[in-house]
Amino acid sequence: MALIEVEHLSKSYGSHVVLDDISFAFEGGQIIGLLGPNGSGKTSLIKILVGLIKDYSGGAYIDGHSADPHTKAMVAYLPEKTYLPDWMRCVDAIEFFADFYADFDKDKAYRMLERFELPPKQTIKSMSKGMQEKLQLLLVMCRNAKLYILDEPLGGVDPAARAFILDTIMRNHPEGSTILLSTHLIHDVQEIFDSVLMIGRGKVLVKARVDELCVDGRTIEDVFKEVYHYAWQVN
Repeated sequence: MALIEVEHLSKSYGSHVVLDDISFAFEGGQIIGLLGPNGSGKTSLIKILVGLIKDYSGGAYIDGHSADPHTKAMVAYLPEKTYLPDWMRCVDAIEFFADFYADFDKDKAYRMLERFELPPKQTIKSMSKGMQEKLQLLLVMCRNAKLYILDEPLGGVDPAARAFILDTIMRNHPEGSTILLSTHLIHDVQEIFDSVLMIGRGKVLVKARVDELCVDGRTIEDVFKEVYHYAWQVN
């Protein structure tokens, strides 16, 4: 059974169709790139998978389940935007996650807090955007999850921060786990992917393993530019 499976999934906002009858499946144990320009439907697809969007047609399954307590227990989700309350401090966030998730490694979280140079008792309200993103990444990667769903973890940060984030992800996900990483910054991350899913204008444009795409010296970035050049041109 596929770990992630989508069947005839459609989602619209009013008259605007974001996902139009898409279907795909991925086995577990790999790093999957969910690729597309801003506005291509990546975040909507992710929110459906994790259960934040419920008004859609078709099916979206993780480990054979639509979003439910089973999937929430096995999925670690990093949203695109900051979601922690302003009043929380780093220690409050760690204790909250430790109470909420049975697979959360609190000792590891405190070690990473020190490594990330985040003051334990500083409030989120007084943190920079970069510090907030570090804290959210720490909280997600200290879960011993089966599936990590990361929505644009590299968006809005400088190249040095991107390298730090990628290193954190690669060092801290458990062996055998799966990562679904959404991004439009292909150059920085293409080396880590095993498979890619490119979506745009409501459709699946490419779904393939990297070793099938990258032949004759082509990179994922080359394929991305080629695919979206045709998908986005005006007829």
